[in-house]
Amino acid sequence: MLRYKADIKTLIYMFITTSLFILQWTVIGFNPIVFIIYCFFSIAVAVITHNHNHVRIWKSNFLNTLQDWWLTVFYGFPVFAWIPTHNKNHHKMNNRVGDYTITYRFSEKNNFLTLITYPTISGFYQQKAIRDYLKDMYKNKKSRFYLAIAQYAVLVIWIGAFLLLDWKKALLYVIIPQQVSLFSVLIFNYVQHVHANEESEWNHSRNFTGFLNFLLFNNGLHTVHHETAGLHWSQVPEEHKKVEHLIDDSLKERSFWWYIFRNYVMGFFNKKYKTDSMRLQRIEQEQRELRKLQQQESNAVTA
Repeated sequence: MLRYKADIKTLIYMFITTSLFILQWTVIGFNPIVFIIYCFFSIAVAVITHNHNHVRIWKSNFLNTLQDWWLTVFYGFPVFAWIPTHNKNHHKMNNRVGDYTITYRFSEKNNFLTLITYPTISGFYQQKAIRDYLKDMYKNKKSRFYLAIAQYAVLVIWIGAFLLLDWKKALLYVIIPQQVSLFSVLIFNYVQHVHANEESEWNHSRNFTGFLNFLLFNNGLHTVHHETAGLHWSQVPEEHKKVEHLIDDSLKERSFWWYIFRNYVMGFFNKKYKTDSMRLQRIEQEQRELRKLQQQESNAVTA
């Protein structure tokens, strides 16, 4: 039934996530340690959603539809939305102008403020793509349109039912984990692209190779993912090794958390710990070359 045996790991994560939800709601109640673990698996749900939209988990269309629904309720948003915003836009534009998820929409800086505001800003600008996609499906692909609407319905029923049962539990075990899931995946996108060079063949993304990358289905290996978006997550490390030497060292990080602490905490006190914008460096170089060319043209006319 599975396309790739490696997705047994995905099924294990799904089982743990579902089990933690049921146990917290019915037996355990609120336990800080269990809740933190549950939030981690909520983050993993966002990564699974990303993977599933690139490479469908199941060979069966019916099972893939059920997978969509499961992901939708734990992710907190209809998962079809990844198609217009991510698959069809972000992978095409890759943080260039026109990408709904660009990291420099309002600022070229990379600090704690730009980091925590990015998910809200990016999420807002992605809504137009979703609306346009729904309109297009309604006109041209009614079956897909109704599947997308079904995801909205499933999500509303899921949240509404648990709010009616116990709104306090629903807030804690349904809504907050969903927001963690939605927020975290956009944070990942931000740190993977901010201050990289969107016009470069190999330096358009930041990569993370530590233990968190293993836990989150190799999601940290972002350069090769953009080069081969249809590659299954289990095959990414092998492909990354083939191109790793082509990526600038400044875009290769061992630890995600060390990068976060170094850039957003230590960098607040000392600029030497902050990232340098490869994008701005490229623009400045282009401007210097343009001025040089203009000067040469002016000298030629004068002569």
